Amino acid sequence: MPAFFARHERGRAIIEGADARHLARSLRAKVGEEIEVIDPDGHILTVRLDHVSQSRVEGTVISQRPHQPEPTARITIAIANLPAPALELVLSRCTEAGAFAFVVFQADRSVGRGEKLERWNTICREAAMLAGRLRVPEVSAASSADAAIGAEEFPVLLERDSPQRLADLKSPLDLTLFVGPEGGWSERELDLGETTASLGPRNLRADTAALVGLAIALSARGG
Repeated sequence: MPAFFARHERGRAIIEGADARHLARSLRAKVGEEIEVIDPDGHILTVRLDHVSQSRVEGTVISQRPHQPEPTARITIAIANLPAPALELVLSRCTEAGAFAFVVFQADRSVGRGEKLERWNTICREAAMLAGRLRVPEVSAASSADAAIGAEEFPVLLERDSPQRLADLKSPLDLTLFVGPEGGWSERELDLGETTASLGPRNLRADTAALVGLAIALSARGG
């Protein structure tokens, strides 16, 4: 069962909205049942349910334990707009792995089109619950690589032929990894990036590069 987010108030845990509806309808939660939920303040709560409806599920907290799964480093993934299956895979898997946020931008060679922010944020929420995270990464959109790069404090363009390995780039603590489209960066876009880094000599699909890059950047900063 995914770890639902709950509001912790005076020894009780309260779940409302779509999460309550999912618990009541799809998972058939029952009064007297014990479930585990996430308190965003940093605990896993074991809750004995005493009220279940499609708008509100709540119960008594019978135990709690510390839970701090969030990485110290804030690594944002800026990804060129990809076809929906590949882009949604990036959002879900990188959320599970610890991405801080996402920016979806329209690269010169992007195949994907359009903004689906509501769906993208829903995917991240579901993945965050599955992974037991304390927070849901926010997804935003940018009209171009220029706009996305210009908005970030420390952008790093992932480029296979870069002389610098991402594994050797250990500072700053927080950064934004830019992943190009399947057709690669245009020369114009490469000129925008003051800092580039390589994941190695092999060609990687964009969705693979996003997850590998995130894992390397987090590992270089202690996970």
